[in-house]
Order: sequence, then structure tokens, then C-alpha cells
Amino acid sequence: MSRIVNDQNFDSEVINYVGFTLVDFWAEWCRPCKTLMPKIESLAKDREDKIKVCKFNVEDGTEIPSKYGIQSIPTLIMFKGGKEIARHTGFIEDLLSWVDDTISA
Repeated sequence: MSRIVNDQNFDSEVINYVGFTLVDFWAEWCRPCKTLMPKIESLAKDREDKIKVCKFNVEDGTEIPSKYGIQSIPTLIMFKGGKEIARHTGFIEDLLSWVDDTISA
């Protein structure tokens, strides 16, 4: 299951984590975000041994989305050891392949 992150716990959950972390920036009113949600939850379950999956509702905080220049949602950012290594904005059909390709690069 994905973890909920916000302005207050982002550093402890994402930046200070040494492994791979995928952060899904989303909002409740965003139709593509809702369409992507089952893929995100499936990824969190299927790859829990390789990657931490987090969800950041942009309605619940503005500091982190602003820091990372989030202007459209959904935006997915992959971090490794707290550093951004990949980004995808918009709906992604083959999320699993994108994640696997990113973590194996």
C-alpha cells in the first residue's frame, strides 16, 4: 500500500530514504489521477521489496509541490537516496515498465 506524504513528513519519508521512492503528486478532483490510482496501488504491492510508493495530495500542502515545480498532475517523481532521478507528468499507461526501466538504469 502506498504511503501518504505531505509538507511535514516529506523529508523523513522521501528525502532521508536511501532506496527508491516514487512520489505520485495528485488531487482528488483530477480525473487522470483517479484513473492512475489503481496502477499506483498495484505497483506499491507488486514492487514493495524494491520501491517505496508515496502519494502527495497537492491540496494538502504547497511547499513541496512548489519546491519541485509541480504545475500539472498527475506528476510522478522517482527518487533514489533523496535525489530526483526521473519524472513523468500526465497519465502513464505502462507504469510498471517505466518504474522498472528507471530503477534498473
